[in-house]
Amino acid sequence: MAITDIKTFAHLTAADIETLGQELDSIRRSVESSRGEHDAKYIRRTIAAQRGLEAAGRAVLFGSRNRWAWLTGTALLSVAKIIENMELGHNISHGQWDWMNDPEIHSSSWEWDMTGSSLQWRRAHNYSHHTYTNVLGKDEDLGFGILRMTRDEQWQPIHLIQPLANLLLAATFEWGIALHDWGIDKQLSNTPRWQLGSAPNKEFGRKIFRQVVKDYLVHPALTGPAFKQTLKANATANLIRNLWAYAVIFCGHFPDGAEKFTIEQLDDETPGEWYLRQMLGSANFEAGPAMAFMSGNLCYQIEHHLFPDLPSNRYPEIAAQVRALCDKYDLPYTTGSLGKQYLLAFRTIHKLALPDRFLTATADNAPETSSEHKFAGITLPSLSGVTLPGVESTHWLRVDPETGERRGLRWALHEAKVVLKEKARQEKEALREAKAALKEKAKHERQLLRSAKRTLQEKARQEQAILREKAKRDKPHRLRRGGGILSNRYPNNNTAIDTYPHPSS
Repeated sequence: MAITDIKTFAHLTAADIETLGQELDSIRRSVESSRGEHDAKYIRRTIAAQRGLEAAGRAVLFGSRNRWAWLTGTALLSVAKIIENMELGHNISHGQWDWMNDPEIHSSSWEWDMTGSSLQWRRAHNYSHHTYTNVLGKDEDLGFGILRMTRDEQWQPIHLIQPLANLLLAATFEWGIALHDWGIDKQLSNTPRWQLGSAPNKEFGRKIFRQVVKDYLVHPALTGPAFKQTLKANATANLIRNLWAYAVIFCGHFPDGAEKFTIEQLDDETPGEWYLRQMLGSANFEAGPAMAFMSGNLCYQIEHHLFPDLPSNRYPEIAAQVRALCDKYDLPYTTGSLGKQYLLAFRTIHKLALPDRFLTATADNAPETSSEHKFAGITLPSLSGVTLPGVESTHWLRVDPETGERRGLRWALHEAKVVLKEKARQEKEALREAKAALKEKAKHERQLLRSAKRTLQEKARQEQAILREKAKRDKPHRLRRGGGILSNRYPNNNTAIDTYPHPSS
């Protein structure tokens, strides 16, 4: 199963986790106390840039019957939609800029340029996902209800089509999010399915109507003769935005190293354990300033899950401090290139579409899912010999006596990998030896079989020779016996012939 005991998995004591939580709280207070005009200018400039790009794109699309004008307008509109979705809509709805007390840039008033309602997204995402990140049965974003992303989820025949479902989700990501948040909003408000006139249904229908009319009727109609070209441009820009948002989200949540947790982990979970769960359940991807901006700074997904309501432009400096804490407590800091992180998630999607009988690893020790049980039965060299009252040696965070560095989860994962690799090598060698022994045994049995066959053939030849010899000895006797019978029946051949009537008589 997924992680049930985060202390055991992380190789940290309760005191270590409490101290880690205090240090992360200190980072939060430092950022909160330093927010100011510099941050306010950043978000206002971002809004101005996004609106300028959208206005320029829509202006160019008036001439979209020209191929180059269409390409230019579509590109500008695509970039504007990405910025609005990732850096503005997502982050403003998280309350990252509520401290400014600007009614225009506030989580309660901002409505993003997406099919789904910002209100329903805030209720579903900010509560369900960010409170219960990667907890099975609590985090509805774990696979978005249509993808199996961990072996802890029981396989169903419907999962065979999840590679196709994944492509559909990527192309229509805004619609997938809208439907997902609509369903969660109805669950949280205990709205009956058959109550068509409920508040969640009205909010959902109202936002879809406004968005569809704006994108596929009003804006195309404003360009007059270029209606069809503008309609195609809007659809293309939405598709590009959907694909980009999908890739960013999946790279932050589903590559190897983004751990999953059971609901038991929530029992008496401390603030420090909550912080630790966010760190272990998220993943970053490497990005320069431009890509970070276009991703809404969600290339720092670990930092975002730790501090979802802190300004996104501060994530780079927070990341440096979080990474230092990971080094201090010997915790993994999961990151990689955008391509690598997505390919890992892509592999998981296709692999877990298959029944478990086709999978080699387990839910305790798989690339995309692991638990504290992955260390069971493994003696880690750096942790051997450490004994404390009530603490198993493999769960104790050891301090290297030579360097003074802690050796925790990161070192344990490294050593477990080495141990398991050596174990696999030994098992492979044992398998080769067993195969060679079986091959030798089969060779010996074939030789015995050939020898037995030759013996039987020789025996058969001997028996045939005896039978032939016996037949030779018995032949004259049979002939003599046969002649006596004939002479007794026909003592005189002529007489015998004469006794038959002649044809002429």
